Amino acid sequence: MSSYSSNCHTFFIITTTEVNIMSIPDYKTLMLPLLKFANDKKEHSLRDAINYLADKFELTEDEKNKLLPSGKQAIFNNRVGWARTYLKKAGLIEYIKRGIFKITDRGLEVLSENPKKLTNAYLKKFPEFKNFKEKSSSKKDDVQISSDTNIEETPEERLENAYHIIRDELSQSLISQVMDCSPSFFEKLVVDLLLKMGYGGSRQDAGKAIGQTNDGGIDGIIKEDRLGLDIIYIQAKRWSNSVGRPEIQKFVGALAGQKAKKGVFITTSGFTKGAKDYVSTIANKIILINGKQLAQFMIDFNIGVSIENTYEIKKIDTDYFVDE
Repeated sequence: MSSYSSNCHTFFIITTTEVNIMSIPDYKTLMLPLLKFANDKKEHSLRDAINYLADKFELTEDEKNKLLPSGKQAIFNNRVGWARTYLKKAGLIEYIKRGIFKITDRGLEVLSENPKKLTNAYLKKFPEFKNFKEKSSSKKDDVQISSDTNIEETPEERLENAYHIIRDELSQSLISQVMDCSPSFFEKLVVDLLLKMGYGGSRQDAGKAIGQTNDGGIDGIIKEDRLGLDIIYIQAKRWSNSVGRPEIQKFVGALAGQKAKKGVFITTSGFTKGAKDYVSTIANKIILINGKQLAQFMIDFNIGVSIENTYEIKKIDTDYFVDE
């Protein structure tokens, strides 16, 4: 874009190579067309959806390739991804496997109502989506993904909220990825995580310990510190169903057989109330790590993730402007 001035007025000349971001549909506009795209009940990839919607909205190559300020992802791809996420949260589509989704019976029912558009307000009639939004709001996770802004929030708050949403999505994707891996890989993952957290001594020692005990409810052992002053016993369950009290009791019994007092039970799912209550009443120190916590630890200690972008938030250095 170039400009010139005449008689105190400025005129802008916009070249054909520039892209007006406003011409790229926002994620809310994309939700209904995306759901209609899945109406054939077949399995679809995100790439298929992006290509279809780009053609439907007759986007130019420049519009399709316009990148976010980070320069790492196309704006349109990002918005289609968020549209898919919100449809998933409302139960209108489901993820079949990594990167693949299909419409649900609820999604078909919504389309049978022939809505003119889908909005967040409309999706809130579904308990899952309402619960998602309420949890997001309680954590200050809720942020406008489109060009709309919330005047009650400062730019710093909006950036922080966006960070939490991205982190939450990454957390869910990590668990899905872990569930697709083999049991032996899951054991390796647990070792890598505990080592990054400061346990286990060397990778070689920890690798030998995990998966070698086969002792009635114990999957492995790892040193609590580099000197090996104490041992932590580990149980790891790559499950979809919640872990109940009987499994924890079995683990505690195995610890007793080893005269051990410390244990960590890790699962990709969650724990029932009975399991949690039981742990709180026993003498043994048992730490329960559910799928969400596991994913958060993986993010915090860079296991299975890499840094894509780093944003610096700067403020005025008042000391610099002191006139001596």
